[in-house]
Amino acid sequence: MSRAGRPRIAISLGDPSGVGPEVTAGALRALRGELVPLVFGDRRVLARALGDLGLPVVEPGAPLPPGGALVATTALPAAQLRPGRPAPQAGAAQLAYVEAAFRAVREGAAAAMCTAPVSKAQVARALPGFVGHTEWLEAACGVRRSVMMLAGDRLRIALVTNHVAFSRLRRALTVPRIVETLAITHRALRDDLGIARPRLALAALNPHAGEEGAFGDEESRLLAPALEAARAAGAPAAGPFPADSVFFRAALGEFDAVVALYHDQGLIPVKLLDAVGGDPAVNVTLGLPIVRTSPDHGVAYDIAGKGKASAASMIAALRLAVRIANVRARAAR
Repeated sequence: MSRAGRPRIAISLGDPSGVGPEVTAGALRALRGELVPLVFGDRRVLARALGDLGLPVVEPGAPLPPGGALVATTALPAAQLRPGRPAPQAGAAQLAYVEAAFRAVREGAAAAMCTAPVSKAQVARALPGFVGHTEWLEAACGVRRSVMMLAGDRLRIALVTNHVAFSRLRRALTVPRIVETLAITHRALRDDLGIARPRLALAALNPHAGEEGAFGDEESRLLAPALEAARAAGAPAAGPFPADSVFFRAALGEFDAVVALYHDQGLIPVKLLDAVGGDPAVNVTLGLPIVRTSPDHGVAYDIAGKGKASAASMIAALRLAVRIANVRARAAR
């Protein structure tokens, strides 16, 4: 699975018309010697974007060379592979790369999986109901619940809810779901990131954490009982803290991670630090039996193929995959 501390990482190349191929190529050039890549993508795109890496091109199912390989999972017509020109037919191909990378990890050929961005809309044409990697991996692993975390150098955010309309948010927030999120996050910080005693915080829902009921009572009726139950279950966390201060407190080093209640509450501070502070974030799925990371951006058709896409988040995603894979490998010895 690995060579002298360099784990094999299975990489799905994402949408061939997006920035996935170029950020993957840039990241692998920057990380030479840190990992052994197995890249699953289209034959033409692999040759065009990653041909200078010196990795052999192999057919699906062929023996995988110990030093890494480009696995030609599809052979699409050139017209469906133009940067910035998405082709609906490519949705099935994007799914095939994810499936092949996942299989490599489950069969022991790779220690972790890193996914370049896909077009959810295109993949959903090939697989109706597809809403994202996270949910697909939950089903593939037979896991009822995982947790999405956005992790940068200064700030880690785990989400209680992912893609939920704001009008449906309150109903989606329940004590058991919050407790479960705290427990999965606490366990991942300890077992995957090697933090012996994780310092976890919970963000409040209402302004000023409700101000003793003046602006809502979810803090006392929902969040306080969840914190108490999580503490009893061995996942202590502090809070609930007002959301307008808990994130900068974590970024300044007071907490190892913050559990946010909904998508934008958690992702705004992470992406602000990325865009303004130069701290690229990584999407890591907690609670799975496999290791999975990805960059924190989408397919970015508007800049695909123009040499403008930054590989920083993909570099961070691959490094985090290596880190978690090595922590798990040491624990398994």
